[in-house]
Amino acid sequence: MKVLMLNGSPHEHGCTYVALSEAAKSLNEQGIETEIVWIGKEPLEGCRGCAACSKLWKCVVDDKVNEFALKAAEADGFIFGSPVHYASAAGAIVSFMDRLFYSSGRKMAYKPAACVVSCRRAGASATFDVLNKYFTINQMPVVSSNYWNEIHGNTAEQALQDLEGLQTMRVLGKNMAWLLKCIEAGKAAGLAPEKEKKVWTNFIR
Repeated sequence: MKVLMLNGSPHEHGCTYVALSEAAKSLNEQGIETEIVWIGKEPLEGCRGCAACSKLWKCVVDDKVNEFALKAAEADGFIFGSPVHYASAAGAIVSFMDRLFYSSGRKMAYKPAACVVSCRRAGASATFDVLNKYFTINQMPVVSSNYWNEIHGNTAEQALQDLEGLQTMRVLGKNMAWLLKCIEAGKAAGLAPEKEKKVWTNFIR
């Protein structure tokens, strides 16, 4: 089994990386493979709303989003990490997830997911809320910890001093591993979610 992680920070080895790495350690200890994909520093285009992905089965903008989507098809679970920018998720990861979930959400449906958030001081809860909404509209079980998945610090060195934040990440990794194994056992027993065709109701007709 494998958990695919996205580091949505412009700093490859900053606070968000510390949080993801701590969760990865717990997953690895439980026999779960992990991979951290860095969003990078290059400009990332937002969703065009063109709906071309419904025919192409991928985003019309061929960049890291499509590369991640290919990996997502083979992954069993996900952890998305973001720093806090102006009390919300970083702009790049919002653009990334808008396009990823709109074009390739079906590749991730029913797979467990979680987000982790890093901040200097405030805005973690609001960012946590923004990111979790992607999972809850895509039928993905949301994995929790013993506190909201946040770590505090202005640098990676400071984040490593947040002992409660580090424990939160470790527990998250353990809970993710547990849920993945439960799902695997359920599949082996012939259990699967009951699916319904989507119903669309517009408020203005």
